[in-house]
Amino acid sequence: MIELQQISRVFQVGGEEVHALDDVSLTIRAGEYLSLMGPSGSGKSTLLNIVGLLDRPSSGRYVLDGRDTTLLDEHEQAAVRGRKVGFVFQSFHLVPRLSAFENVELPLLLAGVAATQRRERVDAALVAMGLADRANHRPDQLSGGQRQRIAIARATIMRPAVLLADEPTGNLDSTSGAEVIAVLEQLCVEGLTLVVVTHDADVGQRASRRLRMVDGRIVADTSGRQQ
Repeated sequence: MIELQQISRVFQVGGEEVHALDDVSLTIRAGEYLSLMGPSGSGKSTLLNIVGLLDRPSSGRYVLDGRDTTLLDEHEQAAVRGRKVGFVFQSFHLVPRLSAFENVELPLLLAGVAATQRRERVDAALVAMGLADRANHRPDQLSGGQRQRIAIARATIMRPAVLLADEPTGNLDSTSGAEVIAVLEQLCVEGLTLVVVTHDADVGQRASRRLRMVDGRIVADTSGRQQ
């Protein structure tokens, strides 16, 4: 489903070139559960941004569902991203003035989905997240774990094929973090391809496939779930 072929990403910092990714090749199968670990500055977030079509490689090819995305212009990439990729971040990125329902509804609204269908899909998503009774609460009226579950509902409401989670438990206590990971893992069981960037070794070891990055390269690729 996801195929990266000799991907490099070079940034200009002052007068110097910084190689955030260095000749990375990687294949991720549909429905796979993969964690991405490594020290700060190892290239994890850069790789995630390229997979999520938020950034372009300096060289190499990125094929998503058989389509070479590196040949697409910005509008075409945005259209593919909107259909196929969902994002969950450490800081939730919910709209403060909107209710939980309205935050989850927002992608459907922007996509022009009819009101009745929006209501049905958002109601179902909130029930699935165990937050039906929080539909009218604003983010500041929710716990960290509840906010992250709302963010997951929003990220998956368009039914993407891939969910990219960047430190999804980073701002949560251990109990809330475990609840969020359980939600993500259930989505993967249901067929979603899940890629989790994390500094938490316990979270990373839960994935069925684990990558470790150092200095812009993948230095380990391990399969077999550990708990």
